[in-house]
Amino acid sequence: EDLDIPSRRVLITGATGLLGRAVFKEFRENNWNAVGCGYRRAQPRFEQINLLDSTAVHDIIHDFQPHVIVHCAAERRPDVVESQPDAASQLNVAASANLAKEAAGVGAFLIYISTDYVFDGTSPPYKETDVPNPLNLYGKTKLEGEKAVLENNEGAAVLRIPVLYGEVERLEESAVTVMFDKVQFSNKSANMDHWQQRFPTNVKDVAAVCRQLAEKRMMDPSVKGTFHWSGNEQMTKYEMACAIADAFNLPSSHLRPITDSPVVGALRPRNAQLDCSKLEMLGIGQRTPFRAGIKESLWPFLIDKRWRQTVFH
Repeated sequence: EDLDIPSRRVLITGATGLLGRAVFKEFRENNWNAVGCGYRRAQPRFEQINLLDSTAVHDIIHDFQPHVIVHCAAERRPDVVESQPDAASQLNVAASANLAKEAAGVGAFLIYISTDYVFDGTSPPYKETDVPNPLNLYGKTKLEGEKAVLENNEGAAVLRIPVLYGEVERLEESAVTVMFDKVQFSNKSANMDHWQQRFPTNVKDVAAVCRQLAEKRMMDPSVKGTFHWSGNEQMTKYEMACAIADAFNLPSSHLRPITDSPVVGALRPRNAQLDCSKLEMLGIGQRTPFRAGIKESLWPFLIDKRWRQTVFH
């Protein structure tokens, strides 16, 4: 009926999330037939699938017959994983193992999204071959997920990425954008972590890497295994907050750098920088400069701009 439907099919889990939305958009805009699935926020745009329901997962994969599956869905908040370990393990490990089996069953290339938190942060930068040693339960569940995926599907890929930001629906959606209110409310001082070294990465760039990896794999079946992708600007949260202030011409003197290691919450690696040369050598990659990317992401949440709109409209 519709002759315009592209022939390459991709299924994206967690398509309602920050990364999933970007991955869905990237494939769709590059002539892929993309189906996204989500759970809580799925309808009406995406298929509603509980990834813990193995029958539902089997059915959508067998009905759609994707060439590629990008598995973005995860419990990715370290402090939530610590407080709800069983639920996190179900989603990050059991659901990933099942998805890998189902992908193998239809010959789909599975890309499992993992994290730099599989490393302890003591000897960066980390290559794909370096031995993981996660400090927190989140990192442990994602590492177990990696193993479960590769055990159940030897042709799958694992893509480890660091802290993400991008076009958020709410500031809390990203550990980077959530700082914007502290930056904007310059009448009270705000303590910012200046201990942990991060590499903020734009979800658009990760999405482009997923698509490039998928397209490379369509031509070359040897493209599989573990890969790293990351932004290349090293910043603490304090430095990110200052860069955000700078991007919007806002004051930053109220931001206070805290150089001690954090005492509350899940343990974090000091510097889990990822070496991305393996993907770069395949000619895969894209990097948006942090100031440009963060300005584009946070512009809608600029309080002063809203105030101007209310005055003039």
